[in-house]
Amino acid sequence: MNAHDEHRANILLYLDNELRGQDIEDFLAHLDNCADCRRLLEEERALSNLLHRTRPLYTAPEPLRARIAAIAEQPATFGDMRESKHKHLLRFGWRNIRRSGFRWMALAAMIIFIVLGLTLVPTVVRHAEAATFIDTAVTTHRAYQENQLPLEIRSNSPEAVTAWFAGKVPFQFRLPSAQSPPDGHPAYALIGARLVTFKSEKAALVTYQMKAETISLLIASDKSAVAVGGDEIRSGNLTFHYNTRAGLNVTTWSTHGITYALVSSIHGSAQHSCLVCHQNMADQSTFK
Repeated sequence: MNAHDEHRANILLYLDNELRGQDIEDFLAHLDNCADCRRLLEEERALSNLLHRTRPLYTAPEPLRARIAAIAEQPATFGDMRESKHKHLLRFGWRNIRRSGFRWMALAAMIIFIVLGLTLVPTVVRHAEAATFIDTAVTTHRAYQENQLPLEIRSNSPEAVTAWFAGKVPFQFRLPSAQSPPDGHPAYALIGARLVTFKSEKAALVTYQMKAETISLLIASDKSAVAVGGDEIRSGNLTFHYNTRAGLNVTTWSTHGITYALVSSIHGSAQHSCLVCHQNMADQSTFK
């Protein structure tokens, strides 16, 4: 088995959260450079979610199932097999009607399944893509905490960080300019930033500090990153999607062609996410 096949085999282990340590780091690094494995991962995730949602609406009671099993096990007698000609013809005709009805039912069920598939599959795939972005944000956050992703620029100036990313990422974004808070002590301190990769494209990682807590903000183009699902909370024109992964709180949202993922262990509502950048701005009361 070559290295590529080994990573393909790890897709199901990754979906079952059974990859650990260096294995998951190698697998995520391979995903960044392998479009085929990313496609297979999203297809497997979509199929898994669909199977988990597909289940019988009703189950037969246990006494009924026992009676059916008992009838099926009873041997047929000679008397049971002696049927009149008219009864046989009636049964034959009824059987044909039932078969015809079953064929129509099967056809109708197939049509309904196809219609539902065309409707649901795109939604399932979007949720799978959103989950991939969240997983990447959490993995990147952990790697930064463990000093595996050193910052490429250290600055508490939003203007300096914004200027550093100019021309380095395939999208344009601007961190809000800093203003002095009324008490002179901002809740969140900008630490710095670096380039990372998401789906073979450059993305931005911006880090903050709140006392002893680390906060990371993964920023990518909405052409590759999707924000859907989770607990949805609207604030103005924004819709925040609040999720939890491995003990971390992840809030994602999209605006102006960019998708964001804010990761931290700080407990709070999704609206508070914007306070990381907007804490010293005139619209901060919108998010409190």
